Amino acid sequence: MAHHGDPPEGPADNSASGGEDEYRSLVFDESFVRAARLQEFSAQERMGEHAHAVRSLPGRTFRTGSRAALVLVVLIALAFGTAVFMGFRHPYQAPVARRAEPLRMTFVPLAPLGVVPPGTPDGLFASSPAAHYPTGAAGISPPVARRTDNFSESQVVAALATVKNYLVASSLDPDVLGGNTVRPVESLLDPDQMVQFERSMNEPYDDGQHAATGWLVRFDPAVVAPAPDIRVRGTLRYAEVGADALEVMSDHTFTYALRPAVSGPQQADGASLFTVRRELRFRLDREDLRLGRLEVRTSYVQAGPQSCTADTSGALRPLLAGRRAVSRGPAGTDPYETGRPTAALCGTLEISSPPARTPAAPRGPQGSATPGTPASRP
Repeated sequence: MAHHGDPPEGPADNSASGGEDEYRSLVFDESFVRAARLQEFSAQERMGEHAHAVRSLPGRTFRTGSRAALVLVVLIALAFGTAVFMGFRHPYQAPVARRAEPLRMTFVPLAPLGVVPPGTPDGLFASSPAAHYPTGAAGISPPVARRTDNFSESQVVAALATVKNYLVASSLDPDVLGGNTVRPVESLLDPDQMVQFERSMNEPYDDGQHAATGWLVRFDPAVVAPAPDIRVRGTLRYAEVGADALEVMSDHTFTYALRPAVSGPQQADGASLFTVRRELRFRLDREDLRLGRLEVRTSYVQAGPQSCTADTSGALRPLLAGRRAVSRGPAGTDPYETGRPTAALCGTLEISSPPARTPAAPRGPQGSATPGTPASRP
């Protein structure tokens, strides 16, 4: 039976008498209200010019954006800290930079037994062991390049090419031979050797480290005029020295035709020969290979005819045609002298007989020609 106030069809199923109100379990406390994303305008506000009955609360959105930004900053900081930590704990250490060692040099003047023979350049070359030597850079021929354990074939080729450039610049360049410049040689050196090189050029001294003639071939232009025809023969060899460097060994004999540096006409047969043998050892690391430079480790030079007492630290002092050595003994060395030591060495110049004809090259066990090897050090 319907009660008073019930609808004609009877009480609703969700009424208090028919069941528990579905909203009765909800508690609209103060925290719920504050967390609401929408807020209804008041009656007075709805009387105004508002098109909507509710409004959004910006505070919640602002707090949500700030929280997301804070989380992003924390994640970035954690990532950066992890990268720094892993960098410090990385098991592979960066390679320690290696400085180039100073060049160690030995110079041995070769004194003639008698008078230096005169002649024309062609005649002198024809009657000397250099008769069949190639001319100029053609006599500096690199060997066949093959890859090593840690260097490719192209890197070996680059090492040999850089060494050849150095030999050409320091032994064949006319401006370097005449003492007009050192730049072609200097530009090929490792920067760590620049101080030693510049001191050798500006303040040469025969102490085994600061002689200009340990780096290059140079004549006094006021005394000697070299001819452009220079005969060259020698060998180049290479090997690994560890996983990070190649070593190249050069051994070449350079024969120069010299005349006195005088103005006016000269005698046709007033030339003389001067021979320089240079044994050099070079080191090239990966940075040197990339930049086309090298480090000169050792220099062993024999040159004559010269007097043993001549100071050859700054330039070579050839004995020209018709001259003879004043003394075949080396310069005196005083072991009680407390100044810088001098490397007092000297040898006797002995020229082997020139071949009467071009000899046949000896055949190796496989039928291949075996190249000649310069004589060993005296």
